[in-house]
Order: sequence, then structure tokens, then C-alpha cells
Amino acid sequence: MAAVDVLIVSLGSTAGLRAADEALAGALRRAGAEVRVAAAKRPRELRTFALTDLAWARAARVAAQAALTEVQPRAIVYSTTTAALLWPRPGAIRFDALAAVSRPGRHGVWQRPLERRRLREAPLLVPWGASSLEGAPRDHAGAVVVPIAVEPSPPTGAPRDIAAITYAANPYKKGLDRVLAAWAQVRREGDELLVAGADPRVDAPGVRVVGALAPAEYRALLRRARVFVTAPRREDYGIAQLEALADGCRLVTTAAPGPYAALPLARALDPRAVVEADAAGLGPALRAALDAADAGGYGERAAAALAPWHPAAVDAVVRDAVLARLLG
Repeated sequence: MAAVDVLIVSLGSTAGLRAADEALAGALRRAGAEVRVAAAKRPRELRTFALTDLAWARAARVAAQAALTEVQPRAIVYSTTTAALLWPRPGAIRFDALAAVSRPGRHGVWQRPLERRRLREAPLLVPWGASSLEGAPRDHAGAVVVPIAVEPSPPTGAPRDIAAITYAANPYKKGLDRVLAAWAQVRREGDELLVAGADPRVDAPGVRVVGALAPAEYRALLRRARVFVTAPRREDYGIAQLEALADGCRLVTTAAPGPYAALPLARALDPRAVVEADAAGLGPALRAALDAADAGGYGERAAAALAPWHPAAVDAVVRDAVLARLLG
């Protein structure tokens, strides 16, 4: 049986989670660790959150058990609390949001109590942000915050000829309907809103659906957009907003609940661009951002605010704090 330093049990239920797990594995390897990633196999679609989480937890357990027959890790990291719920062996837990806040009522009837137990049993918690710990028991394991690394994409030299862009991988959760309503309210002749991340049927003036794109293609569009607008009903992290800021877009958003990493940045950069959670006022905020260009050095201030997300900064935290805790 091969020896490795760290086994990452990857839930990978979304593209964002898969990218986050790859990023963590890369940071650990750059710190000198030998890493193995065990990915859960996607289960069939189910009708409720409770059943869906159970299916994913079982898939993560199967992936972990299979990996443990091949390697002997010094430490295990379960990516998301769902991956840890049915763990075959205790390990650290990496997560963006807890079921304690994202699975209210019947949606988390079995997940929440088991999650509290796992948070107490884990030797280390590795949340994406400090707000990701919302809902954790007071006697949880020690925690090291490791954000998802975000850096600017390569400059393209293209002009900012796109008025606005939004990311709607989950159209309802991301509030696409509210974005479209705001756009219809304030759009001017020649303005165009791009909808990325999904292929909803939209028949509205000045709206173009570009769908799911390769990362480089998507980031190139951010480089051309003046404003990134979103109206999430809940935001578990919001890496798309961080990428938009990194690529020089002004961010207009609702004050969504959840561990929304970019929300305090948006407020600090321009409080007028953050509107109430019910999206009242989104249209005027969007129009103001479209008309503002780069007044006040928004792009430079955004770049400075993103310093903790720079890959070098994240690598330093993984090397100096996480790996030492994992391997003792």
C-alpha cells in the first residue's frame, strides 16, 4: 500500500467545488506534500435536499473507502461537510457553507445533527472564509481559513465594450429573474447584458445568452465587461464575483445571506452598489455603475482588496498553517 501525505475526498458536486479541490491539492503539492484526490461518483438525481445529500455522502464514503485500500494517508481532508457525514475515518473538513445555515427545516433534518458531531470530531476545520463558520458549534475543532485563490486573468487588450455580464449557473439561486427585471428597467440603446454559466431561454432586448464557457473564454468576457451584476437569493461563497473584481468589473449585487466572500468588498468599494436582499433598487444601482466607468480608481482599489486571495498568499497559509496542522 502506497504512503501519501494527504488524501482529499472530493465531493465535486459542482464545478466550483471541483475547482476548489484542485486548487487545494495544488497548494499542498507546492508545499511539498504528496497528495491523492478521491472523487465521489455523481449519484442519480433525487427530489429532496435530504435525499440528495444522503446520496452524495454515500458516494463520498465509497470513494474514500476505495482510496484507503490503495493508499495509507497521514491525513485526510473531506471537501464539504456532506463528504464527511459518513466518513470511514475522521479527518479535516474543508467547506464553504454549513448545513446548519444552508439546510433549514426539513431540508436538513438528518444532516444538521450529524454535521455538528463531525465538526466536533474533526482534527481541523478549513473553511473558505471566516463567515463559513456561521452555525458551527462553539466547541468545534480549531480552524484555519483558506480562501479560494483568485488572480487576474491575462490582459487581452480588448476594450470594455460589453455593458454588463451575469453568471447564472443556478438561475433561481443566482437571481437571474431579478437581474433581467433590473436590466429591462435601466437598459439604454446599444447596451448588452451577457448571461453566462447556463442556457436559459431569454427573449429580451439587449440580452445575449452565452451559456457555459471554458474558463479562459469566460474570463476574457469579464475583461471586456464594465459591470458584473448579480442578485443571489443566497450565496455560499461567490467565486464568480471575486473573479469579476479581479478582472476589473464593477460589482453590483444584492446583500444576499450566506458566507458571501465578495459582499464586504463590494460594500467597501461602493456601498451604493449593494442593494437590499429583495433586490429593490437593483436597477438604479446597475445604471449608476454602468455610468460610473472607473471613477475613483475602482479597479485599483478592488485589486488591493483582493490581496488575501492572491495565489501566493493562499499558498503561504496552506504551507505554514494547514500542512503543519494536518501532519503534526
